[in-house]
Amino acid sequence: MTSTILVTGGTGTLGGHVVPLLRAAGREVRVLSRGVHASVDGIEYVTGDLLKDEGVDAAVAGAPVVLHLAGGAKGDDEATRNLVRAAVGAGVRHLVYISVIGADTIPLGYFRSKLGAERAVAGSGLPWTTLRAAQFHDLALTVAGKMAKMPVVPAPGGLRWQPVDSREVAARLVELALGEPAGLVPDLAGPAVYGFAELTHGYLRARGKRRLTLPVRMPGKVGRAYRAGANLTLEGAVVGRRTWEDFLAERVG
Repeated sequence: MTSTILVTGGTGTLGGHVVPLLRAAGREVRVLSRGVHASVDGIEYVTGDLLKDEGVDAAVAGAPVVLHLAGGAKGDDEATRNLVRAAVGAGVRHLVYISVIGADTIPLGYFRSKLGAERAVAGSGLPWTTLRAAQFHDLALTVAGKMAKMPVVPAPGGLRWQPVDSREVAARLVELALGEPAGLVPDLAGPAVYGFAELTHGYLRARGKRRLTLPVRMPGKVGRAYRAGANLTLEGAVVGRRTWEDFLAERVG
């Protein structure tokens, strides 16, 4: 009989890839979600809210491995502290967390929250693994789609992304969750770096459209950080194979 793995955020983009991979590996999966979902063979859905600290203890109970994927625009640090408290009480043997490249270098609230979550995991006293990944192709598609609706597309100068395929991130997380705790592991990024205008123009080409581009300078500390590539890992990262162009051909073309 295999032990249960608790997955937070199991109904999101990343979780939608992770859960089937865990099942394919023969593991029983418990998914913590704010919404109500019917359980299916090998996948148990439980209701709770990490940020409100509701249902977390019951979700963690009996799950020696926790794969923490849930995240939002804000509050990830507080939500993770609530999860850590419950995990410590339940004697979790391995806590795996997905973070973002630049958590310790980009001076924005979202990144600070991710760094706070990382510190909560690392300081929990539990065996842990944290993977920082680049922005997903899915996010780039959402942002590019919104930008492309404008008659003139803003092009923030110096803003570069190294988007990675969410399926490759999912595969890496499952590998880590089924392995031994490893601390902070090498970052996972996509195979190519793009200026933000390149991402948008790639989307437009895939849609058979064209737009004018307006260069925009990003001011202050945030602009300096992005121009310095603080959100990129150019050396020492694990690099995915699927490019932005591959993703667009599948999803848009």
